[in-house]
Amino acid sequence: MTATGRKLTDQGRERRQQLLDAAGRLFAERGYANTRIIDICDAAGVAKGLFYWYFENKEALFVDLVRAMRLRLRQAQARAIDPAADPLTRIRQGAEASVLFMAEHNAFFSLLEVESSDSTVLALRREGNQVHAADTAALIVEAQTCGQLRDDTDVALATLGVNAAVAHFSHFHRSGQIDVPVDELARFVADWVVRALAGEVPALAWSTEAR
Repeated sequence: MTATGRKLTDQGRERRQQLLDAAGRLFAERGYANTRIIDICDAAGVAKGLFYWYFENKEALFVDLVRAMRLRLRQAQARAIDPAADPLTRIRQGAEASVLFMAEHNAFFSLLEVESSDSTVLALRREGNQVHAADTAALIVEAQTCGQLRDDTDVALATLGVNAAVAHFSHFHRSGQIDVPVDELARFVADWVVRALAGEVPALAWSTEAR
């Protein structure tokens, strides 16, 4: 759909994606504030007048870009998670997939950090945190229900810990403070969150033999 709610043709969807892709590159290189609409159009090879067919303004494009990346992250998590596995295994799989995804899209997540004082970026980050927190909390409650976690585990604090571990270890890797291969880091973080929740790494579906 366009900014005015019109349906797009295949060509229109392609042009819209070209604008999003170009904006993502320029935002990462120059920052959000220093990127103009004309810069995005030039980089995408789209006439400036057509920009407003797809987006109301630069802020609307940025919102779509962030939400699209959030959807891609959740899709990556869904692909990595075995729906038949126990809850702790799924938490582990989701954490590992998240670290790998954030490393693959370093420039985007660096942009969110650099622009974190912007009110639009801050609101979008909070929105994303709420979505991820809800996903994690649901799995923690399920782990309590099936006896993998203690009933008195504070769900809110445990959720914060899992998501903070993923975010901060990814930040340390992105900023060069951790110098290990990303696959190794992803496994470490996944083990870390399970230990933090359960006090150990129990024999789950992700045993060493299965890796």
